[in-house]
Amino acid sequence: MPFDINSSIANASTLPSAFYQSPDWFERSKEAIFAKSWQFVGDVDLVKVPGAVHPFVHLDGCLDEPLVLTRDTNDQVHCLSNVCTHRGMLVAESGGNERFLRCRYHGRRFGLDGCFQSMPEFEGVCNFPTAADNLAKVPFGQWGPWLFASVNPSMSLEEMLKPVVDRLGWMPFNEFRLDASRCRDYVVRAHWALYVDNYLEGFHIPFIHAALNQAIDYDNYLVELLPSGVLQLAHAKSDEGIFDLPTSSPDHGQRISAYYYWLFPNLMLNFYPWGLSINVVRPVGHDRTRVSFIPYVWREELRGEGAGADLDRVEREDEVVVEAVHKGLKSRFYDRGRYSVAREDSVHHFHRLIQSAFE
Repeated sequence: MPFDINSSIANASTLPSAFYQSPDWFERSKEAIFAKSWQFVGDVDLVKVPGAVHPFVHLDGCLDEPLVLTRDTNDQVHCLSNVCTHRGMLVAESGGNERFLRCRYHGRRFGLDGCFQSMPEFEGVCNFPTAADNLAKVPFGQWGPWLFASVNPSMSLEEMLKPVVDRLGWMPFNEFRLDASRCRDYVVRAHWALYVDNYLEGFHIPFIHAALNQAIDYDNYLVELLPSGVLQLAHAKSDEGIFDLPTSSPDHGQRISAYYYWLFPNLMLNFYPWGLSINVVRPVGHDRTRVSFIPYVWREELRGEGAGADLDRVEREDEVVVEAVHKGLKSRFYDRGRYSVAREDSVHHFHRLIQSAFE
């Protein structure tokens, strides 16, 4: 185990460069980290009405698990394996509205709840069908309008989201609406964990993000470590672009411009007065990462104000830095660095969580 991230940040060194550079560590991370995590799927509009079917690839480029969302005639949503239990063919190859799922390879049929229904030419097969002939049910859950799935969760979805719900439960999440016109995918030529490292500290803001630094009060930039995540709390320098916080909020009376939540390993929930930008960091290789920006708007009139005003510019500035770090980590003269006790406790926390995932 080459990590050995000391529990004391004052004595700790960062992850070794090999973790970011090695294809072997990337492959090992798939099961140790990502298979156990909850991944954002989309919102309930994907399967809005009974009979709706929505096939998708779970964390495509990394886990590549074929899954399908369905809503049955009892109006219940299911998340199922999209692999036929006969010979492994994809069952649902496109979305739509169906009465059942039928594999077009040999005609095996399943209900929208995944239960086996029929199979032609199987007379004489002993002990058939059994529970193994049903489509596997995949753990999934809903929070507000948003759906999440995990192939092997290490904790419940409720446990993961509890810090967010406890802090921001006053927000009317069901009023948030997807702005598909502003969804963006960015391909970053760097390891996924470098992108997370960069996100988790405000240390670089004065040096890299001039416009963002003008909007937020860097000296009052706060970080709270969560059991499986981090909250970064950005205060504004003025009254522009801040939340109108209810008296029930623990932050009432403060000029909060953004709540930046990161949930291990690759989910970012960025709350602004205008709504929410969901960022999903999707590893596609040890040196390639696809970052999806998925905005849900609550108050459109506030889009141009404060910390959430120009997310594309911030992303492009971060890309340049993260890609340069990935190149730098190839150096034979660098292996590990030290943490700033004042500004990098969230990065230290992330690295400790990675270490724990492999123990």
